[in-house]
Amino acid sequence: MKKFSAQYSHSGFTLIELLVVISIIGILATLISANLNSARSRARDAQRKSDLRSIETALRLYYNDTGSYPTNNVSGEIMGNAGGAKVDWGSVWAVGGTTYISKLPKDPLDGQLYKYEANSATDTYTLSACLENKSDASGVVTADASWCPSLVQFQINQQ
Repeated sequence: MKKFSAQYSHSGFTLIELLVVISIIGILATLISANLNSARSRARDAQRKSDLRSIETALRLYYNDTGSYPTNNVSGEIMGNAGGAKVDWGSVWAVGGTTYISKLPKDPLDGQLYKYEANSATDTYTLSACLENKSDASGVVTADASWCPSLVQFQINQQ
């Protein structure tokens, strides 16, 4: 028979060990969450660039049919529907029987809009989208914080 010893073995974890593991998991979860949010913003920026290229194609089709680019209103919306009415972002852009784009793209974030500015004197336009990623290589700095909170935008200039 064995004698009782003052030393004993335990099979559980101490409170300190559990706290260390929980804090490590918390740090890792924070890092992963930050990287996922960054990836989401880069994906939305890629969508914005793609949307502007689609709008650019629709504007070119409109130009081929009418000989000029549509005007814009003070909000930066395209005034190219029948009778010069504005084209709503997210809706079809069609004049008469001609559909220029089946759904005029709108920004992936609610409350943020694309901007279209036409210059009828030079027959040019500028399409702009506010980017979330401030370090985007194709970004252009803007001073208009009311329209673009990040102060970095992507532009297509038709000249």
